[in-house]
Amino acid sequence: MITAVIFDLDGTLIYLPIDYERLFQEFSKIMKTEDVQPLTEKISRLDKKTRKRVFDAWSRFEREASRNFTVSKEGVALYQRFSNIPKALVTMQGKMLVNNVIKRLGMPFDFVITREDNLDRTKQLQKAAQMLEAQPQNILFVGNTDEDHVASKRFGCQFLRVKNESLV
Repeated sequence: MITAVIFDLDGTLIYLPIDYERLFQEFSKIMKTEDVQPLTEKISRLDKKTRKRVFDAWSRFEREASRNFTVSKEGVALYQRFSNIPKALVTMQGKMLVNNVIKRLGMPFDFVITREDNLDRTKQLQKAAQMLEAQPQNILFVGNTDEDHVASKRFGCQFLRVKNESLV
């Protein structure tokens, strides 16, 4: 029985048109390396000062892209379907963007976990479950990537993949 739902943001509820090629070039300059993949792993190893510079650049790109985000028809329908049970949001986007998007969409969550809280998706799910006071087997994680699916398996919750289609 599903007692709580955890949603991913980008690709699941919205589509954020970030120019990742340009963003990764910026990360390369800040980190002083050409090899910035896997990104979350590399960022987690940075010192606080460099990590802050990376997050600031990432937030700047998100701010730019947020002017043109589109909404996932399927993601919004799932949010509405589960409107009466506790919900959390886990995302690699930043707090500033997340707060603006949630406000613009009128889609509140009981708890929000961003990259500033943790860069590991499985740990984000664990933290959300604790906050929701729900057991993994009773949680549905709604995401859109293979990485989301792998994290849900590691955590032991149910998974539902959202297709890539948006409202225009």
